[in-house]
Parts: sequence; structure tokens; C-alpha cells
Amino acid sequence: MGITTGLRILLAGLVLPFGTYFLTDAWKSRRGFSPTPWPGLAVTGFITNMLDALGIGSFAQQAAVFKTFKMVDDRVLPGTMNVGNTIPTATQAFIFMAVVAVKPLTLVSMSLAAPVGAVLGAGVVARMSRRRVQIGLGFGLLAVAAIMLADRLRWLPVGGEAIGLTGWKLAVAVAVSFVFGALQTIGVGFYAPCMATIFALGMHPQTAFPIMMTATAMLMAAGSARFVKEKAYDPKAAVALTLFGTLGVPVAAYVVKSLPLDALKWVVLAVLIYTAAMMFLSARGSREASS
Repeated sequence: MGITTGLRILLAGLVLPFGTYFLTDAWKSRRGFSPTPWPGLAVTGFITNMLDALGIGSFAQQAAVFKTFKMVDDRVLPGTMNVGNTIPTATQAFIFMAVVAVKPLTLVSMSLAAPVGAVLGAGVVARMSRRRVQIGLGFGLLAVAAIMLADRLRWLPVGGEAIGLTGWKLAVAVAVSFVFGALQTIGVGFYAPCMATIFALGMHPQTAFPIMMTATAMLMAAGSARFVKEKAYDPKAAVALTLFGTLGVPVAAYVVKSLPLDALKWVVLAVLIYTAAMMFLSARGSREASS
């Protein structure tokens, strides 16, 4: 059995028990579901996960929609996105591991570092106050926006042809995967920083897809159960993201291949900045209300 096959088995071994645990908990909580209409949640899950499978990410768009239309409480926003996007992201991981070549050592080491960071971070974030979550998410979104802006302005290296890393470059990649695995638990998407790291270390841009999707799926599967256990998520919104997000993934992977990704990335950058500003304003309001 190859090391990549072992990674697939490990991912399935994490996702299947998590999915059972999460959906069982959501079923038990169904009488207390929020009044947010199903159609809005379904459309959000479907579209954002299509974009996610194209490498654009989903957290920024989901945070903006949930925040703007008051669909999910800010306090449980990170947990809802992590729990609800776990299974759709795992679907992406299985697809891209099969269609894009990456050296097994690089793929496996980065993928395993991310869930360790998620486990360490999820327990802290799940117990954070509403204001701390808002501030943390605001700073995280601004950080990702800065990375995306640098990429759009061609300030970052454009990558190389390597499909794997060794030595100090591999060590740096693993360390970055660990750090952003922890930050994922406060709603900071893993994709943009992972792409930037891979480009900077000279890897082929295509290799970012299986790495970032597998690493994110691993860290979500490992960390999201903590949010369920702490009841730090919105069950109804998470179920909608899971069901309709999973439907959106193959649409993006096999059908929607001619979208103007460059333009869409500019839109996502604007959404990141807008959402970060809204989070800071909300945090300020929470502070004034408590004083």
C-alpha cells in the first residue's frame, strides 16, 4: 500500500466517524433549529463550495453572507463553517488527490501538520467570547486579504515546476501548515496562505490543490468535532453547508472550468476586506454594550 493510499484511508477514517457524530447531534437538535430559511442556506452552501473547489475558498463568502443577512450568530460562525464544510472539503481532497501529481512526502507531511494545529486551536476558539471571535476573525481575514492582494499585484513569486519539497523547504511548508491549521479554527481559510507558501517555495501552482484540500479536510475532520461537542456551531446552517456544499463540489470540478477565476479572486478580496471591517465594527459594538 502506497503512502498516498494510506493518507486516503486515514482521511476516510477521520471523516466518516465525524460525519456520523455531527449529523447525529444535528438530528437531536432539530427541534431547536434556527428560523433561518433553508433556501438561503442551501444556495450559500452550493455556490461557496463550487468556488472552494476552484481554489477560491469558501469561508470569506460564507462569513459575508451569514454576517450581512444575520443568518448565523457571530459567536458560532467559525464552528459552523468548520463543521459544515468538512465533508464537502473531503470530497474535494479525494478528487484532486486522484487528478494532480504531488510527491507523497510533501502531501502527507503538510496534510498531517494541519490537523494538529486545528486540534490545538479548536478547543481555545470554541470557548472564546463573541468579541474575541469577532476580533480574531477580523484580523485573520485581513491577513488573508493581504496575501491575496500581493498575489493579484504580482508581488509574490509565481511558483516553479517542482511537485515536491525536501530539506528546509519541506520543514518551512510543514510549519506553515501547522500554523494555518490553528488559524482555520477562527474562520481563516487555509487555501490562500497555502497557495502563497507553495508558490514562494517554487512548486508548480497546480500542486496547491491536492495539498490545500487534503490538509484542510484533515484539519476540519480533526478539529470540527470539538465545535460539535462544545455546541459552538449552528446545526441547521452546518447541515445545509454539508448537503448542498457537497453537491456543488463535482459541479466545479467537472463542469465549471471556464469561469474567469482572476476576476472572481478580486471579488473575494473585496469580500474579505468588507467582512473584516464588519467584524471589527461588531466587536466595537460588543465592547460598548458591555461597558
